[in-house]
Amino acid sequence: MIDVKDLSVAFGQGEARKQVVKSVSLSVAKGETLGIVGESGCGKSTVLRSLAGLDRHWEGEIKLAGTAVAKTRTREQLLLAQMVFQDPYSSIHPRHRIERVLVEPMQSMKRGDGWDKVGPALEQVGLPAAFAERFPHELSGGQRQRVAIARALMLEPEVLLLDEPTSALDVSVQAEVLNLLSDLREQRNLTYVLVSHDLAVIGHMCDRVLVMKDGSFVDELTRDDLKHGRTHSDYARELFAASYL
Repeated sequence: MIDVKDLSVAFGQGEARKQVVKSVSLSVAKGETLGIVGESGCGKSTVLRSLAGLDRHWEGEIKLAGTAVAKTRTREQLLLAQMVFQDPYSSIHPRHRIERVLVEPMQSMKRGDGWDKVGPALEQVGLPAAFAERFPHELSGGQRQRVAIARALMLEPEVLLLDEPTSALDVSVQAEVLNLLSDLREQRNLTYVLVSHDLAVIGHMCDRVLVMKDGSFVDELTRDDLKHGRTHSDYARELFAASYL
């Protein structure tokens, strides 16, 4: 479903050039959830943005659903993967009603006007269809993130790219959103790539985890490794030990 080879990302020129991602490779099977963990600034969100087509500074090869994608993507390629961002308030236009937030992707991608899909989209993420008339500030943080997930699903992508999807939410709401994502993955056979610094979230959601340090992957952990606290590199061991102190 996802196949990435020798992905590198650098910003700036000359002496100011900074290599953020250093020739990493990964693969994700259909229906699988892959986690990427690491300290802030290690490059994990840059990998996600490259997969989404939001960052065009990358070199290497990216394939989504067997299709090699370019830095500038066609509409069909953009439909393959959608992203859910960390902060649901900043990623949703504050002056647009929820119905407009949801139809905008459909209209921009020339997939119809989308109005008839708004109610079912909200209900699919556990919100009443009547919320379509509300503005973002009239919803709680968890409800806004459910809207963001509904918006990502409007285009029926095969892949969801999740960038810290619960870190901006209250602890009491995080589990609800994670359970929703798990249910949607089963119902729609979705493939997830989840970036997080929260190892509890990673352990709950992921089938495999890549540990990232300074732009490179330094360890790969299975669900069984996570369950038993096994790591294969000094950095991963330190990261996990610090997280559970």
